[in-house]
Amino acid sequence: MAGPLLLRSLLSASTLKSFSSHLAPLPRFSRCFSSGPASAAAAATTYPSAYLDPGRLRNVAVIAHVDHGKTTLMDRLLRQCGADIPHERAMDSISLERERGITIASKVTSVSWKENELNMVDTPGHADFGGEVERVVGMVEGAVLVVDAGEGPLAQTKFVLAKALKYGLRPLLLLNKVDRPSEEQLDFPVLYASAKEGWASSTFTKDPPAGAKNMSQLLDAIVRHVPPPKANLDGPFQMLVSMMEKDFYLGRILTGRVSSGIVRVGDKIHGLRSSESGIEKIEEGKVVKLMKKKGTSMVLIDSAGAGDIISMAGLGSPSIGHTVANTEVMAALPTVELDPPTISMTFGVNDSPLAGRDGTHLTGGKIGDRLMAESETNLAINVLPGIADTFEVQGRGELQLGILIENMRREGFELSVSPPKVMYKVEKGQKLEPIEEVTIEVNDEHVGLVMEALSHRRAEVADMGPVPGNVGRTRLSLTCPSRGLVGYRSVFSSDTRGTGFMHRAFQSYEKHRGPLGNVRKGVLVSMGYGTITAYALMSLEARGTLFVTPGMETYDGMIVGEHSRDTDLDVNPVRSKELSNMRAAGKDENVKLSPPKLMTLEEAIGYVASDELIEVTPKAIRLRKRYLDVNKRKAMSKKAKN
Repeated sequence: MAGPLLLRSLLSASTLKSFSSHLAPLPRFSRCFSSGPASAAAAATTYPSAYLDPGRLRNVAVIAHVDHGKTTLMDRLLRQCGADIPHERAMDSISLERERGITIASKVTSVSWKENELNMVDTPGHADFGGEVERVVGMVEGAVLVVDAGEGPLAQTKFVLAKALKYGLRPLLLLNKVDRPSEEQLDFPVLYASAKEGWASSTFTKDPPAGAKNMSQLLDAIVRHVPPPKANLDGPFQMLVSMMEKDFYLGRILTGRVSSGIVRVGDKIHGLRSSESGIEKIEEGKVVKLMKKKGTSMVLIDSAGAGDIISMAGLGSPSIGHTVANTEVMAALPTVELDPPTISMTFGVNDSPLAGRDGTHLTGGKIGDRLMAESETNLAINVLPGIADTFEVQGRGELQLGILIENMRREGFELSVSPPKVMYKVEKGQKLEPIEEVTIEVNDEHVGLVMEALSHRRAEVADMGPVPGNVGRTRLSLTCPSRGLVGYRSVFSSDTRGTGFMHRAFQSYEKHRGPLGNVRKGVLVSMGYGTITAYALMSLEARGTLFVTPGMETYDGMIVGEHSRDTDLDVNPVRSKELSNMRAAGKDENVKLSPPKLMTLEEAIGYVASDELIEVTPKAIRLRKRYLDVNKRKAMSKKAKN
């Protein structure tokens, strides 16, 4: 894809013109300096502060679409500046991030480049975690937009770029993965890189000279094009909290950019927040520790000044969006406006017959405390208490809420979770629903299947055409209601035999498009309690697709498979072979069953219907009916029809 064509699909003409002036050819440098690794608790030396010269600071975020190389790029930049990288994807510190290969939470670090200090923020690329991008844009003046040179700008590229431009950030465009053999000459004056191989260049090349295989030109571009923060060192200390974490020894650690003034260890500070009645003081205390991320380590500093991004300990109540300031200051800083949540799920106590066997946190009080703590650190999630120990959790997408559920089950929680519901709006008496922009790339032979499935989900095709440079591939651009895309990713993977790519991002609220078509069949519902037998499953295989294996425990109302028809069917999966005095020709051990479809958490969230729940425990994920008793289910079904 040619450079101008790629940029025009991303930006308006005016923005394109500003990009052109920002991205002139850049000089090359090769030397950098970095502090050595140290931990926050064990750091023997206190690093001198650079607050006296804000002109040497550069605050920049790295933004991109999913899997376009942000985190790999951060690895190479840290290594370029001498940081000790223990493993690949060093910025992905959460275990789920390393398992799934995606960035879930924003992370901040700093590197020293020549005479400058670069505070860098690694951000998620998935639209479900857009809140992580929104809450950090206020800390930076610039953004490195990473675009895969082969795939070009996709739905979430536009999403994260729009967030950056909305808050006036000055962008640098970096075309990544140009080392791939299929790439052609790009004629727009941008930076070209291969994060995997660890180099960036201001001129197009696939194999730079040995002495130039480093990230120096990108670091120089950041210093040259990202403006230093507008810092007022003479004013009183103020900082808007953008990140928060908890430490076993230090308590609550607040991270943000110092808006004005200077802060030192031991200073008296207080937390402020804006309310309907005015400015409210949250807590008063003093700075116990001042810290700064250097590479992959946290180091202690004695002071920090306006424009720098730091972490502090000493206050236990302020959270994200609150202001920390000197005690004489009674003005709160403006907070970042977040996009509204688009879906909600109800979390409740696990009340199934198998409850309490696996988990340690079972009560509604503990579930509520955990959810409230999550809403403090993640502003994109809202938690509303419901009735009978239930909590409505509102978020951006099923992936975001699925990550929360997965973290909770690993912490020992047992839950019952409802299917996701889309959050509608009513304006001028008209019902509006969230519409998403969907970009799909599939083999030509799968286009018909995908189009048919999405037509049932109220999708509308905006554009369709061949993929440049890929014979036999088609790219589709569609708009689809969020409710229609719930659970579609697993269907899409099956329809395309794992060869398709689908990317989605929130677009706008539009008029409700009407009910969805038939997107799911009925289910096989257990009407027995006990251990599932191979003998029973052998006769159930012809009825549909099984979700269970012999030896699993089941109960009345648990879903054990998908029916081959559109109606639900009550079955007995615990039925055993009756004993008789006659010798049988075969043994039960010889029963051969087809492999079952074992649901992952994300698949279960997208699969369950409105009258069903997901039972989540540390060791199992089960699907069940909301009402376990068959007679009550029938009564409620008739009531719903009436």
